[in-house]
Amino acid sequence: MQEFGRYGKPVDLGHGVYWVGSYDEEANIHCNPYLIREGDRALLIDGGSRGDFAAVMLKILQAGVEPSKIDALIYQHYDPDLCGSLPNLLGLCDNPEIKVLSSRENNGFISFYMPRENAGLLTNVDELGWTYTFGSRTLRFIHTPYAHSAGSFVTHDERSRILFSSDLFGSFATHWDLFLELEQACYSCEDYQDCPQGKAHCPLPDILDFHRRVIPCGKALSLAMQRMEGLDIAALAPQHGGILRRQRDVQHLIGLLKSLDRVGIDRHLPG
Repeated sequence: MQEFGRYGKPVDLGHGVYWVGSYDEEANIHCNPYLIREGDRALLIDGGSRGDFAAVMLKILQAGVEPSKIDALIYQHYDPDLCGSLPNLLGLCDNPEIKVLSSRENNGFISFYMPRENAGLLTNVDELGWTYTFGSRTLRFIHTPYAHSAGSFVTHDERSRILFSSDLFGSFATHWDLFLELEQACYSCEDYQDCPQGKAHCPLPDILDFHRRVIPCGKALSLAMQRMEGLDIAALAPQHGGILRRQRDVQHLIGLLKSLDRVGIDRHLPG
């Protein structure tokens, strides 16, 4: 793994939110854990794989957070790229009051990442009314079933207005940057292979291909997009790919994904 420049340090997204992921120049998929600070306390969203643990923890420390001050670990689905470092985090945080937050349908699988003696730390967001109060801020969890697991959800931080979208809006991409901005021409472009701006790489095919491969079917993806349409989103922070900081980019991608064809099993069914 090679980290350099700003990717070797936490990136401040404002309002106490930090990107604490890792950068691998050779990888075609990048994982983005996010840290939210409230004073000297913090919570971590989609903490990352076991292989990313050292880089993520270093950035948490660089952001001024002691591991014992982490009060919650939020997992928006149960894949190892999110949950693989869970036992490492529990061991190092050494906070007996820490909560592991996910949906009931996810927690049955997440429990397999944890030592048995930590099973009592699992908390179902369903039983919290799909909200979590952390200090003076409120996080709202929006269920996005089968996008891509039955218990998948996204997290909206009401203070920063950042939507942490898990796999949604992610991409496979070797041409990766932490932030993604679309050009004006992207909004009307219909030929992603021949960029009207003459750019060598277009990010949209990577995003669309990712959803066709990862999401089970078009109905699940369309439902997820419908549930995001009315949210007040200042920035969209996916677990893979680049962060979107302009509302028009967010709305354009919601529209593209809501009507995306040949998603998952749909590619293999007749008609």
